[in-house]
Amino acid sequence: MPIFTVGHSTHAAEAFTALLRTHGVTAVADVRSVPWSRFNPRFNRETLARDLEAQGIRYVFLGRELGARPEDPACYEGGRVRYARLARTALFRSGLDRVVDGARRYRLALMCAEKDPLDCHRTILVARELARRGFDIAHILADGRLEPHGATIERLLARHGMAQPQLFASREERIEQAYDVQAADLAHARGDADGPAREPAAPDVEPPNVGDVGEDAAGPGRETRPCG
Repeated sequence: MPIFTVGHSTHAAEAFTALLRTHGVTAVADVRSVPWSRFNPRFNRETLARDLEAQGIRYVFLGRELGARPEDPACYEGGRVRYARLARTALFRSGLDRVVDGARRYRLALMCAEKDPLDCHRTILVARELARRGFDIAHILADGRLEPHGATIERLLARHGMAQPQLFASREERIEQAYDVQAADLAHARGDADGPAREPAAPDVEPPNVGDVGEDAAGPGRETRPCG
């Protein structure tokens, strides 16, 4: 039972749908905390939900549960989110349970914004926890190739200079360390933003019924960084 991840990046709507269809994806779980973009409005939550449903692909918003900008202040330290704390929350665990349930019924892809899975919490936070539960994860890359999670981990190790064996650290320990370093690099500050100005979010429009994947609930938000 594979679970995919994908980044919408700057794809045209048709190209993004083609990526999903190439790999037989039948449902998308949106794990962006703020599912709107001033730069790519075709991926605004309500527009995306409508377009995917028109192609026979279910959509569910899980950004409240699995997004990288939690509302819980206990998930932050020194003003920045700590993924380890976030992963231990009941809300996050309930989001993982919904993904697992959805993956039993659909060929499911977790979607966020970033092109490279290593630059996104969908991998460093969500896929990390799903892999711990024993799930087979694969990342749909921008060129259509499928990268097994093991290959993504090899790139993660290489990125942080941990690919070679170490005398006092097992491979598993090096992987966990590399995850933690990348998580620190990605961690959002509370209220951080791409630029000095913020824009109001699009109205909270209820997307089409997502059936067995589960109902969604998202409140209004503001666009900040691309991922999470």
